[in-house]
Amino acid sequence: MSKIEGNRIEIDETITTDSDVENFIAPFRENVNKNLDSIISYAPETYSKSDGEFNTTIGNLIADAVFEESNPIFSKRTGNTIDFVLLNHGGIRSIISQGNISIRTAFEVMPFENSVVVVALKGEQIYMMIDYLARAKRAHPVSEHLQLTLTKNFEISFVAVNGKPIDKAATYYVATNDYLYNGGDSMNFFHPNDSLYILDYKIRNVLIDNFKKKDTLNPKRDNRFIKLED
Repeated sequence: MSKIEGNRIEIDETITTDSDVENFIAPFRENVNKNLDSIISYAPETYSKSDGEFNTTIGNLIADAVFEESNPIFSKRTGNTIDFVLLNHGGIRSIISQGNISIRTAFEVMPFENSVVVVALKGEQIYMMIDYLARAKRAHPVSEHLQLTLTKNFEISFVAVNGKPIDKAATYYVATNDYLYNGGDSMNFFHPNDSLYILDYKIRNVLIDNFKKKDTLNPKRDNRFIKLED
């Protein structure tokens, strides 16, 4: 019988760097940092996921960016159009600070490897999604194509997709991320579905591509998802 023994090695400030390893890594680190710090856009204000109760500047920015960058790909592949985007509030991991925006900013905001998927859902499931959003009471990001108004008691007052009432028998193409599609944040309404389309497009890369197209970002809170106070 073999015996394996080990000792716990504390990793702290007493450990010195290996100069050979450090010299080997240095040019790669420098190249990575140079790329991450490349300026790709500008933010005239600071955007946060806590600046609104049901829709936020950064949430609206990300949801709309996913639509803008993903819809042409989806349309080219399928001949269909994405109806709207749904993401999750918890997936936003950093603010966008006022000033220059770099590639590093996108990594800070969206550090996960989550990718865009498009799910074909019947209108009946869209209503399940709306019920979830009303009960969740969180600013889960949705693109401007979904309009949802709640009463002061969190009941559904108005809902529309692209300005039209939801048709329970119709098929809607909803862009989201693979984490939510697989039940993350208890979003179980994506199953069953008519079809799943994997775009192989990381949300982080969506942000980088979108930011590069805009000299200055200008996201706004609006009335896409609100609660009435009276």
